[in-house]
Amino acid sequence: MPIDPEEAKLRVGPPPDHAAGLAAVRISMATALKQMGVVKTARNLLSLNQVDGFDCMSCAWPDPQGHRHTAEFCENGAKAVSWEGVRESVGPSFFAEHSLADLAGRTDHWLEKQGRLIHPMVRREGGTHYEPISWSDAFALIGSHLRALKSPDEAIFYTSGRTSNEAAFLYQLFARAFGTNNMPDCSNMCHESTSVGLARTIGIGKGSISLQDLHEADLIVISGQNPGTNHPRMLTALEIAKKNGARILAINPLPEAGLLRFDNPQKPRGLAGRGTGLADRLLQIRSNGDLALWQAIGHLLLAGGAIDRDFIDTHTVGFAAWARHIEQIDRDAVLRATGLPWAEIEAAAAMLASSKRIVHCWAMGITQHHNAVATIKEFVNVALLQGMIGKPGAGLCPVRGHSNVQGDRTMGIWEKPLPVFLDALAAEFGFEPPREHGFDAADAVRALRDRRARVFIGLGGNFVAAMSDTEVTAAAMRGADLTVQISTKLNRSHIDAGGTALILPTLGRSEIDRTGGTVQRVTVEDSMSAVHASRGRSAPAGPLLRSEVEIVSRIAAATLGSSSGIPWAEFAADYDTIRERIGRVVPGAAGYAEKIRQDGGFTMPHPPRDSRTFPTPEGRAVFTVSPLEVLEVPSGRLVLQTIRSHDQFNTTIYGLDDRYRGIKSGRRVLFISAEDLAEFGYADGDHVDLISEWSDGVERRAEKFRLVAYPTPKGCVAAYYPETNPLIPLDSQAAESGTPTSKWVIVRLTSTAEPPGAAVA
Repeated sequence: MPIDPEEAKLRVGPPPDHAAGLAAVRISMATALKQMGVVKTARNLLSLNQVDGFDCMSCAWPDPQGHRHTAEFCENGAKAVSWEGVRESVGPSFFAEHSLADLAGRTDHWLEKQGRLIHPMVRREGGTHYEPISWSDAFALIGSHLRALKSPDEAIFYTSGRTSNEAAFLYQLFARAFGTNNMPDCSNMCHESTSVGLARTIGIGKGSISLQDLHEADLIVISGQNPGTNHPRMLTALEIAKKNGARILAINPLPEAGLLRFDNPQKPRGLAGRGTGLADRLLQIRSNGDLALWQAIGHLLLAGGAIDRDFIDTHTVGFAAWARHIEQIDRDAVLRATGLPWAEIEAAAAMLASSKRIVHCWAMGITQHHNAVATIKEFVNVALLQGMIGKPGAGLCPVRGHSNVQGDRTMGIWEKPLPVFLDALAAEFGFEPPREHGFDAADAVRALRDRRARVFIGLGGNFVAAMSDTEVTAAAMRGADLTVQISTKLNRSHIDAGGTALILPTLGRSEIDRTGGTVQRVTVEDSMSAVHASRGRSAPAGPLLRSEVEIVSRIAAATLGSSSGIPWAEFAADYDTIRERIGRVVPGAAGYAEKIRQDGGFTMPHPPRDSRTFPTPEGRAVFTVSPLEVLEVPSGRLVLQTIRSHDQFNTTIYGLDDRYRGIKSGRRVLFISAEDLAEFGYADGDHVDLISEWSDGVERRAEKFRLVAYPTPKGCVAAYYPETNPLIPLDSQAAESGTPTSKWVIVRLTSTAEPPGAAVA
């Protein structure tokens, strides 16, 4: 990827010891006013996350029930809305000026900064530029390519987590009516390990708590998660829990500022810089030490009798086998894996032993490891041991990043659909959907690379930048016959595109949707299974923008014609007709169209949470046994984890600062311990190239990173993605789930030829 010239101005200072509330307010408002203007800023921000407004596109954190603050958003939410609501636009004149070769040399930050996409565009086979195309011609072109395929499985239908439930339901319906389950989505890259681990142990791949449970907990464990950057509104919930007497145990290789002290910008105390201390104890664990840690904690709880025997006997199976395994834990292996003193592990276990209501939270610091599924199963083991599922103030809380990634999966976006879902789809629409499992994200890249797939359609997202092994992914996409990107902003996936490539501009979450001649609303599902309506309030960025629902419906109609018997035009004209079908097809969604009319929506059923019933094959929650793995780092090497900056959402880069870590005007930094700097003979501020090592012998390189001394465990380093995604081998995946191992990449360092700033962006 091109290097931003601003990297030459990179400055590093001390990170703050808390999340400054006043700074957050100033930055949020300054960004919004600059990008949207006064009137649009007021309209959008005051409608954000309100009952009659639109849902934030930044993360999947739930909205409070009942009273909501006038400013019910965080700094990153305001940035996301501003980024979508910019006044600049990208149309035919822009693409006439900039060839694909020119755009390929631009940074991802520059691409998205150019503004909103406002006109359908096509790059013809052999063309050097995108050219304008009419909507009808674009749909006809897609239909002709799809119908020309030898098999439906030569098409890939990718989905990002910003897609609404209505669009997602139609998208999976179209793909299956076409004849394939090739439906990779962004879950494959992030929380797939969660879905697999929870489905096997409690029978449903979703978290088991409500927001009220978090408020009522007396211990909250936060593993592999940085709420301050990735889920800032969670900090408000943690502040409430602390006020109610909760303690917080944070487990992370990096000490994250937002978990140390939180200055709530919605309160005068926070604006004055006198916030709430959050984490009571921080375990600064080595990368991938979590499985060993939780087996050790389970061992100590079992030995100390801090268990709920009645819950175990009534609601679980597999306890005896797990107990035999955990009683024989290898303490030396635990210490090597975690890098923690045994006394710290004992102190953490004592926190759990003395707590009656425990919530376990985690994010991608857990899910993106080779043994991620086993680690999540160990979280469940400990929760089952103490009876911490299905009671107030306790449960499992995977915190998802993209705003509707959980809803997309509920609506059927999955390459491994369950028979009960397919049976309901067949009964409702009168066709036999394919039963063979399709491609996940990594398999989609392999299929494109090997020419087993020839068409890629992306409903949102930035697949090229988000996926691991960037150069392999980009080359695979360039080899496709046709790529279609349904997007709001220009990104890398429009540049590394197929022989024929389409860009279809869509409405944003904040914009009024008048599809069918009436104002429409859509629905989304948050991390805690709450489903609610979302309705934009601002005028669209351009007159040619179309909703995701209309785009999907018209692609389907252009491909399948009337032969499918599915009323695509009716769906596009009235979204309630889609919701009526959702209610008859999606498990737990009966009465969907009516329930969504309630203020604040409704919550999907969750048997473990609601009634302590577990829809597993055994009919109970399952204790599982996993070998204790200690992943060793070869001599002279380091283990890299990829992370976000504070000025970033997924692959979208809002700016080049990371206020929480003291980084200004740059992203190509490698956080490394002082001990490793000394051992490897480098100094703080030196520049290096990163080279990853994998069993295939391929040298993957990311160039020109500045070393930044940082309090991270010896042997463990961190850097931002997507700049480091080229280092993650496509085949380095989590066992059982296939998630890329973005938190465990073996790298070596070599001095760079020249520091950043010499390259032109």
